[in-house]
Amino acid sequence: MIERSHDVVVVGGGNAAMCAALSAAETGARTLVLEKAPEAWRGGNGFFTAGGFRFAFKSFDEIREIVGDMSDEEAASMVVNPYTEDDFYDDLMRVTEDLADPDLALLVVRESQATVRWMKARGIRWIPMFGRQAYKIDGKFHFWGGIVLEAVGGGPGLIEMAYESAAKAGIEVRFDTKVMRIVTDDHGRVTGVSVRTAKGLETIPAGAVVLASGGFEANVEMRTRYLGPNWDMARVRGTPYNTGDGIRMALEIGAQPWGHWSGCHSVQWDLNAPWHGDRKVGDNFQKHSYPVGIIVNIHGRRFVDEGADFRNYTYVKYGKEVIQQPRRAAFQIFDQKVVHLLREEYRIREVTKAEAGTLEELARKLEIDVDGFVRTVREYNAAVQPGAFNPAVKDGKGTTGLTPPKSNWAQPIDTPPYLGYAVTTGISFTFGGLRITSEAQVIDCELHPIPGLYACGELVGGLFYNNYPGGAGLMAGSVLGRLAGRSAATVSRA
Repeated sequence: MIERSHDVVVVGGGNAAMCAALSAAETGARTLVLEKAPEAWRGGNGFFTAGGFRFAFKSFDEIREIVGDMSDEEAASMVVNPYTEDDFYDDLMRVTEDLADPDLALLVVRESQATVRWMKARGIRWIPMFGRQAYKIDGKFHFWGGIVLEAVGGGPGLIEMAYESAAKAGIEVRFDTKVMRIVTDDHGRVTGVSVRTAKGLETIPAGAVVLASGGFEANVEMRTRYLGPNWDMARVRGTPYNTGDGIRMALEIGAQPWGHWSGCHSVQWDLNAPWHGDRKVGDNFQKHSYPVGIIVNIHGRRFVDEGADFRNYTYVKYGKEVIQQPRRAAFQIFDQKVVHLLREEYRIREVTKAEAGTLEELARKLEIDVDGFVRTVREYNAAVQPGAFNPAVKDGKGTTGLTPPKSNWAQPIDTPPYLGYAVTTGISFTFGGLRITSEAQVIDCELHPIPGLYACGELVGGLFYNNYPGGAGLMAGSVLGRLAGRSAATVSRA
């Protein structure tokens, strides 16, 4: 027998993993975090987010309490409608076409605000998401789409604060340590993990193991096998280290596959972005202001309703639509009327764009079929209906007689110079994963919990199908991480 020096081992080093580690440690467990990436890549996919969290709240006063140091002047500049648990649950079920596991969805929704407050108590600081989730109308910032707050410093700030909190809690973190296998005894109970480091193989005993190592989006073979054609050519939005290891190891000891294995979270990503995330650019390769413009393919044809809903509820499924287009490319088109509404990601140096005084010139610069593009824009302009344009609400200013329609925020593209941004599909994380109980314990194929094995974060299946409400991923990872850490600690010390 190898003497056990840790009660709980957490596999992975992102947001969900750190929440699990903090939760286990505060429950009294000696906790070890194992991350196969080098320290320079710590944080998993959480680093590559904007740090926005979707959570339920009944009043603006609750938002102020969570921020803590919001001035009266700042508060007076904000217009924020309540976002109740019913709102959150309804949005989650609506965008997943009622396929999300109701019990799992309710768990995330009901624990969302409590978890944000718990994170605040452990050093995570919050600020209003002015730049990405609000439009300034009549001198006030109107928040929309169910998200109000982000971690200070966005995704990188979230990870930095989480690791600072872990260090204060005495949690040990080992980088460059790849978990190869989950160790079990003759009764099927998890007793530790086998790891590989530069020094060779090692077995680390533990009372419980929490898997929080992400999905398989950075594994080209698994993407092709489960997501289908063209997904091997998608850009990976985040870390190159999420290659499905945790899922594979759990399946090897009998865990039940669960959720939407042929689905994923995807975005419109700069056409010339690198194959994996760039930690200097972060999430700024994404392009999410399309609701105030139009999207066309290389033939100049529109293929989605850009104004079907707030971008929080459409950007994931539209990322998937782009990869189905010729050459896996699309182009977001804007005129000068809306340039001031474009998000900061459109102004970075690493962007594939063109600007022109005529539609014909813009098409040539972007290598779009000129005749097809000009015809599309003219038909679109003619179909725009009158009405008041208001990007902070679903304004109903749409088109008529057009396929696909544009349901909101439709304005003629008629004010040069025109701007076009070239995008492809960037994959964030995969939806398929492991099935868990209400205590975050992994379930086997015979519907029995696997003793000593817990899971949280992107490798949990059953929550997201087809689509995804923005900000729900970080929130779900935090809720389930907190739960998994607490459950693992309780069992490991029993």
